[in-house]
This record gives sequence, C-alpha cells and structure tokens, in this order.
Amino acid sequence: MIDAIDLTDCAVFVTWSTDTVRYGDLDPNLHVNNGAINQFFEDGRVHFRQACLSSTDGDKLTGFAVVKFSVIYRAPANYPGTVEIGTVVTRVGGSSYELGQGVFQDGSCVATAEVVTVHFDPGTSTSKPLPEDIRAALVRMMAGTK
Repeated sequence: MIDAIDLTDCAVFVTWSTDTVRYGDLDPNLHVNNGAINQFFEDGRVHFRQACLSSTDGDKLTGFAVVKFSVIYRAPANYPGTVEIGTVVTRVGGSSYELGQGVFQDGSCVATAEVVTVHFDPGTSTSKPLPEDIRAALVRMMAGTK
C-alpha cells in the first residue's frame, strides 16, 4: 500500500511532532547531516507510539523491533530552524506493521522513510501476532482513515 501513498504530501500524515535543528546536526557542507535526519524519524516514531498506542497495555509495547528502515533524502535541511515529522500507518500485517514518514522544513519535504516493525517474543526471538488492541489502534491510524 505504501507505493500508493505520496509521503511528500503533508496531507497523508496522521500524527505530527516537531524537532529543533541543532548546530551539532550540521555536516561539513552546513546542511543537516543524514544521521540527524534519521534521529528526527526516530523521534517521530516515538511520538507516534506515545500518541497512538499509549491507551494499550504498557506490557504489550515491549517486544517490537524495526527490521527495515529505508530513507530517501530529498533536499537539504538547514540550521537554524525546526522540522516537522509526519507519521502514518501504511500497512498492518499479522505480526508486523509499516509506517510512512516525512520530514518537512518550511513546508518542503526534505526526507521520506518507510519503516517495518515486527512484534516478537523476547524469549525466543521469533515473531508473534500483534495483540488485538494494538492492531486496532494501528488500523485507526492508517492512511486514509483520518
């Protein structure tokens, strides 16, 4: 489903968070370093998890791992300033879910990401089905459902 979603379009995202660009985020070209962009994506996922899954049983939020993180850097981000990170669920599977994300600065998309997260049993390191309450919360946050 992610192929049908334009992650450069602000309108597709369900949750938003904001980060401040720090001087230490700059690379030698005085653009925000790709590692800092990746951190912005992580901050967006943490915000998404707190905003969308906090009503579920806290114990059920353990045993999740990012297994794929794919980024397209589309334009430089600059200092000083802020960035906005949009996050949306693009697919819910049996034991995994996928997120689409975008980092925007001054209304322009500077990077997009596709993320696959798998639910697993920490004791055996094998995947296991998503709990029903988490699945329901994720489905409510899917693209096209806001």
